[in-house]
Amino acid sequence: MSYRNGLITGIFGTAVAASALGAAGWFFLVKPQEPAKSSAPGVQATVPKPFKEDQGATVVLTADSEAKLAIRTAPVERKPMPRKRVYGGEVIVPPGRSLVVSAPIAGTLKQGPVPVAGRAVRAGTPVFHLVPLLDPVGRANLAASRVDAEGQVRGAEEQYKLTRITFERAKDVLAGGAGRQRDVDDAQAAMEVAKQALAAATARRELLGKVLGELDSGSATPIPLEPPADGVLRNVTALPGQTVPAGAPVFEVVNLDAVWVRVPVYVGDRDEIDASAPAGVGPLSARGGDVMRPAELVSAPPTANPVAGTVDLFYSTLNPNPNADRWRAVVGAAGGAPIAAFAGTPVGPGQRVAVALALKEPAEALTVPWAAIIYDYHGGAWVYVKGANYTYTRERVLVRHVSGETAVLAEGPAPGKPVVVTGAAELFGTETGFSK
Repeated sequence: MSYRNGLITGIFGTAVAASALGAAGWFFLVKPQEPAKSSAPGVQATVPKPFKEDQGATVVLTADSEAKLAIRTAPVERKPMPRKRVYGGEVIVPPGRSLVVSAPIAGTLKQGPVPVAGRAVRAGTPVFHLVPLLDPVGRANLAASRVDAEGQVRGAEEQYKLTRITFERAKDVLAGGAGRQRDVDDAQAAMEVAKQALAAATARRELLGKVLGELDSGSATPIPLEPPADGVLRNVTALPGQTVPAGAPVFEVVNLDAVWVRVPVYVGDRDEIDASAPAGVGPLSARGGDVMRPAELVSAPPTANPVAGTVDLFYSTLNPNPNADRWRAVVGAAGGAPIAAFAGTPVGPGQRVAVALALKEPAEALTVPWAAIIYDYHGGAWVYVKGANYTYTRERVLVRHVSGETAVLAEGPAPGKPVVVTGAAELFGTETGFSK
């Protein structure tokens, strides 16, 4: 390298080193100043016109516009609004309504028409005739049956006396103002069952006494086997010409003038049901507001289904039967049409029905006509309250439930305020700018 080239290289290197040292000094000595932090955060958003519920949108119409819309209003009312919930139920035969007729003594059923299950029978009309067996064994069985019948009559008499005393006591307590009508009805039903059992036991004792007297005289006529009450043949377990032993069941009669309905209710709903209010029984397609057959809660052994989490409630109702004098009397006392509509549709054991149960509700509730409710696109419910000088103000409401044409509110305008029933949709369209 020549002297000249070495001199140029040295000068250039010295300049580069000086520039690097100057930049480093500036970075460490002249550090940039950080901006001072603000003590309070800035406003991130503003709402020029915040909406307030008590200052909802107001629509002012002209007299001509109000006349063209034919706006009609109705006052906000506070009135009783009973509420019902529909459950599925099963029709069952009440206790004491199914009676089995057995052969009082050994004998042969007389030949004749074969009874068919499902046929209506009446008390006092024989279904079978039993020809007694006159052998020594048959005589001994007949005598033993006579003694047993005497004991059954005595037991039935005592049971009837007890139920009668209970019934009279329940009536006295109710007359004194400390009882319930349901207790009187239950006591009366128990007394009727005991009375029927006494009548059946007495008839059996008299029949056996008659047969024994005829056997002692050397003659025996066929014993008529009659149903103890009106009803329908449910089972026929013997045929004409068959020999049956003493005590063998021959046929079963069930009385369906009144039936029970078993209603499984979810345990979480049990406290919401008003047990003191009557229920309604109707077809499975029925709804809570439909006219149904009345039913009353009855006392029954407690049953439940732990798998389904339900408890059973039992209701008693009259089974419609156009041929029953009792049913015609009830229909006439009730005024006819609503209950009489069910006269041609009797229900049978095992049938599924709909049962409307009353719920515990406040004595009075805030109500408006269902046509007055308007919903926005957020799902909020509103009504238009009429003011002065063709002015209508939109106010928010909270709908609890709807019963027929009436909406029950949890929150809403004060009672007495007029709300728009006809023309509310048009007012909402005018306010929001949506029109046809």
